Amino acid sequence: MSRAQVLERVDEAVAGIEDGSTVLVSGFGPAGMPFDLVDGLIRQGAKDLTVVSNNAGNGEVGLAALLRAGRVRKVICSFPRQSDSYVFDELYRSGKVELEVVPQGNLAERLRAAGAGIGAFYCPTAVGTPLAEGKEVRTIDGRTYLLEYPIKGDVALIGAHRADGMGNLVYRKTARNFGPVMATAAALTVVQVAEVVPVGSLDPEAVVTPGVYVDRVVKVQPRQYLTRGAR
Repeated sequence: MSRAQVLERVDEAVAGIEDGSTVLVSGFGPAGMPFDLVDGLIRQGAKDLTVVSNNAGNGEVGLAALLRAGRVRKVICSFPRQSDSYVFDELYRSGKVELEVVPQGNLAERLRAAGAGIGAFYCPTAVGTPLAEGKEVRTIDGRTYLLEYPIKGDVALIGAHRADGMGNLVYRKTARNFGPVMATAAALTVVQVAEVVPVGSLDPEAVVTPGVYVDRVVKVQPRQYLTRGAR
């Protein structure tokens, strides 16, 4: 098993991400959002991206900043609108970004399916709604289901709390949201952490994401981000 690369600079961590990539971005609002990696991706310049995340950005930081920079072609998420999602709202209403809404449980399971090598699965969520349009329908034991396909990423950008030199990850509280499933679903998994510790320092029972799923790790200084400010 190869070790994860432990890098010194964020710009190194996001190097090589190509135009047109599907980028999985962890976070539940700002909790677990890899702000530094997203900022690095803006500097890196990749464009025409499909971004998969729980929501479509808050205020003008993180995903919202990536959207405002004009780098995103499509957003796949569960909650595209919050009180501070005005960047996405403006872009969507003006036809500058596409949207695919996926119920939150389906989003997590479609990501998990990608990591687990599951070709597709049947789920009852969204039956009888506009989200069912174009999907295969099947009745199982008298209940109607829709066929859902995995969501695979070219890259996953993940915010975790601590990593060791092998890339094993520990998350902090609610920051453990989509990170674990996204780490398994991408061809390249890049993680920002507040601390990198020696191999053997982490309690194996506390490791959530094994290092086998992690390619690059970069330590960043924890920062507080304001997501609700004057426009």
